[in-house]
Amino acid sequence: MKKITNQPMTEIIDYFETTLKDNKIISIEVLNPDLGIDDFSGTVISLDENYIYHSYKSWTDLSELMFCKMLTPIIISENTVCLKFKKLNKDKSFHKDINTEENEKYGIVSDFSKINKNEEPAFIFPYKKALIHTKVYEKRQILNLGVNKADEFEVIKNIVYPEVFEKINLVGIDYSKSAIKEAKERFPEENFDFYSHDINKLDELNLKKSDLIISIGTLQSSNIDFKLVFMSLIQNYLEDGGCIILGFPNCRWIESDMIYGAKNPTYSYSEQSLLYKDVYFCKKYLQQKKFKVTLTGKNYLFLTATSIKKSHK
Repeated sequence: MKKITNQPMTEIIDYFETTLKDNKIISIEVLNPDLGIDDFSGTVISLDENYIYHSYKSWTDLSELMFCKMLTPIIISENTVCLKFKKLNKDKSFHKDINTEENEKYGIVSDFSKINKNEEPAFIFPYKKALIHTKVYEKRQILNLGVNKADEFEVIKNIVYPEVFEKINLVGIDYSKSAIKEAKERFPEENFDFYSHDINKLDELNLKKSDLIISIGTLQSSNIDFKLVFMSLIQNYLEDGGCIILGFPNCRWIESDMIYGAKNPTYSYSEQSLLYKDVYFCKKYLQQKKFKVTLTGKNYLFLTATSIKKSHK
């Protein structure tokens, strides 16, 4: 176990990058972040050397940047703790799954299905804020593209009064047959409709226009014509005065961990040019169509658009 009590973060990062090449676990002894110098509480530990305190937030940030999982800290002495970092297996990710009819990349037996975004603060907090911003409780027809097993609908059900929720028609579309089957089992109520269908061919479903359209991490899929489908949604499937919530993943899932940062195949670290290019295109297009657009979130960027025009209903 390496003792790190007076090293600046630049040196610590160098140590991690070098050590993780040959080790799956790093153990370090550091000053207890709970006992650090705090100008508000007045807590100061008197030591003979110049010591540097790092908060637990700093250590968890470093863990994520190094593609590690930080394990439970262990108290070593009055002033120090042991921190262990376990390297994640980058190959254990649904992003690398093969998409075939027998093994659906986003199907119910895939690694993707093991992820529960609704239990991740970095997802659920901005998503709930976006729903409230659109006044979801006033909607009557909601369309979700890339619905999978309908986690996003579960959130709506939890924040809207039951007597209001039962009057909302919710339509979910996803290419995965097994995911749609589970969505139907989770939500058998009459106000739900689910379709296993190609999002590029929405016109085949003869859908009603919706006053809220949701799509989280779907429109940028490689098999979807992103700009064409997006513009068609606004022109052909959104009611006048309606709203839209688009979720752009700014993260990757490795094992069970959400790792911040969009990945570009030509970079070993996060590179977000393509992400922001798509976000900017949607924002500019919606503003031209008289929408007020906000961007929130971190690991998922939520573009929320509310129409400036009043509904004609």
